[in-house]
Amino acid sequence: MNMSYPTRSAAGGAVLTGRGEQEQIPAIRRYLRILNRRKWVIAGTTFACVILGLVATLLITPKYTAKTTLEISRESNNIAPVQGVERETGAADQEFYQTQYGLLRSRILAERVATELKLVDDPKFYEMFGYTSQRPAFNIISGRFTPGGRGDRLRVAGEILLDHISVTPTRLSRLVDISFVSPDPIFSTRVVNAWTTNFIKVSLERRYQATSYARNFLETRLEQLRQRLETSERQLVGYASQQRLINLPAAQAAGGTQTVERSLVADDLASLNGALAQARATRIDAEAKLQQSGGGTAVEALRNDAINTLRARRAIVASDYQKLLVQFEPQYPAAQALKSQLDQIDRSIAREEQRVSGSIQGEYRQAVEREQLLEARVNGLKDSFLDQRRRAIQYNIYQREVDTNRQLYDGLLQRYKEIGIAGGVGINNVAVVDPADPPLKPSSPRLALNLALALLAGLGLGALIALLLEQADEAIADPEEMQRILGLPLLGAIPKLLDEEPRTAILDRKSSLVDAYLSVQANLQFTTEHGVPRSLAITSTRPAEGKSTTALALAALLARAQRRVVLVDGDMRSPSMHSLIGVSHDNGLSNYLAGSDEIDAMLHHAEKFGFAIMTSGPLPPNAAELLTSSRLQKLLGELLERFDHVVIDSPPVMGLADAPLIASRVEGVIYAVESHGIRASLVATGINRLVSANAHIIGGVLTKFEARRSMTGYGYDYGYGYGRDDTRSSGGLAG
Repeated sequence: MNMSYPTRSAAGGAVLTGRGEQEQIPAIRRYLRILNRRKWVIAGTTFACVILGLVATLLITPKYTAKTTLEISRESNNIAPVQGVERETGAADQEFYQTQYGLLRSRILAERVATELKLVDDPKFYEMFGYTSQRPAFNIISGRFTPGGRGDRLRVAGEILLDHISVTPTRLSRLVDISFVSPDPIFSTRVVNAWTTNFIKVSLERRYQATSYARNFLETRLEQLRQRLETSERQLVGYASQQRLINLPAAQAAGGTQTVERSLVADDLASLNGALAQARATRIDAEAKLQQSGGGTAVEALRNDAINTLRARRAIVASDYQKLLVQFEPQYPAAQALKSQLDQIDRSIAREEQRVSGSIQGEYRQAVEREQLLEARVNGLKDSFLDQRRRAIQYNIYQREVDTNRQLYDGLLQRYKEIGIAGGVGINNVAVVDPADPPLKPSSPRLALNLALALLAGLGLGALIALLLEQADEAIADPEEMQRILGLPLLGAIPKLLDEEPRTAILDRKSSLVDAYLSVQANLQFTTEHGVPRSLAITSTRPAEGKSTTALALAALLARAQRRVVLVDGDMRSPSMHSLIGVSHDNGLSNYLAGSDEIDAMLHHAEKFGFAIMTSGPLPPNAAELLTSSRLQKLLGELLERFDHVVIDSPPVMGLADAPLIASRVEGVIYAVESHGIRASLVATGINRLVSANAHIIGGVLTKFEARRSMTGYGYDYGYGYGRDDTRSSGGLAG
């Protein structure tokens, strides 16, 4: 609440002071003060939360948690690794592990566990977890559920299991903790172990189903490709028969590759072309021999053994013949015989050379004829080959289709065999590290933890309530708030009395009440140039805030300071001064305002207090009308001629016009505010009413102040020693 209220300075001018112009208290200090003021609220709230936590802990049914640990590998290895089937692994593949965690909490797995443990038709299972339903599926006849509605019960059973199962991965590892909570330790163990077992089974079934789907798909595709292959082969053979295309089967090469088929014409052409080349080489060789032959000196003749033998024999006979001619004449019979033998040998050599020459010519003619024959056949096969090439275009198209279909069929068949092997010998990638054992003690409730949480909750809730109460509480709690919130200069803080009457405390010069009002009196010395204002009115927002006690105390203290003081009870609606002093109020202020001028008869001397008092007099029917006349101003003038100070106990401000009328006639007004007793907004309204009446508000007095309830939590600067008298400071001040 940030507001400002106008007051008057000592010189009579208006001065605006407010909370926004005052120095702000640090937030931590302010909160500590609030907590100190509301410490009993916080303590009570904390105590209540602890008691509630204790009672709730004792009333809660014990729960038992069974836990098992699984190891989930990224991918299972295959005993028979097949290319393309074994996927790459990754240590940080969070997508895979998050999928596994989701599968561990799947509805299908929960319903499978419920079915295996026969929980669907067990009324005790639903009773254990406090599940009740009016649906027909949960009607019990003779202690058993009705046969109908089993699917509904299965769904509910799965939801119950999922609500009490927890999956907790271990950070930076492949381990997963699975725990189940129930009132029965044996049941919790059964559920956890069944959960892990069925998860492994489901994983294996899912892997098998995945390969099964692949095998079914490949079987369908294989059948389609087989039919296409057979159709294309029939089409190829039919076209080859129609066109009389004969191809040699493809041969298997040494490296395992298969060569392309060759047609018979191409094969014959290749063979004849080779033979033609050989014949042409033979013809060229024979032609060369023929050109080299002639006169018996041909190379072939020189190489002929028979001719060489004859020539060797002739050389011998010729040698013998020449020897005989040395001694004899040519007619000599021996010489003639040798001569005849030489002639015969020469004729034999000539015949033999002629035979060799004829043989060379015959070979040459044969080579020429063979070359011409082969060349003619090759030319004929070329024409046939070109014609077959033209007819083989469509054949090659059919052949390529057959080859393509055969490759697709063979590759798909190999893939089908590989998937069958890989799907049958895979290793499970989920392993149980620690199976669940029945827990020996309940996991909840934990008394120490619950009490600690209740304590923290109580402290937090208490602090919240304290802050809310503080925000809702507009009462003035501390002396410094008089100026910070209301804009009133603080004259003093008056302690609250419990076991002592205000009159008795004022008469006791050593009381804490007197000490407090002495501070107020000292502060009044600085409000005007001549010290304490000569005419004072003490008022408050509402009755019973301590204004009458303040007026009585100030009058008594001024009297003790050797001042002539008169105390006027200006509250003609609810007077109290006559009872405090112990005098009669048959003749007083109301009589003077009504027209009586016998002031001496209206004054009483309070011997114990040392001042004179004018009571309120008889209660008039129109107090405000009496105050509006000039008689009040006249009375103040006459009293100030007789006394040094006139102290008026003014009526409350709110709801009445009396207080503003009195305040506008006096030199200064003291505003009494009850600590922790009135809202600041009401006080501000009352102050504004006085300001509107041109009243000079000197300052405020905080009455009924309790140091233990203040935001400071200690005697504060306004204690004057009454912090020592807290045991007696719990009573009230007279209004």
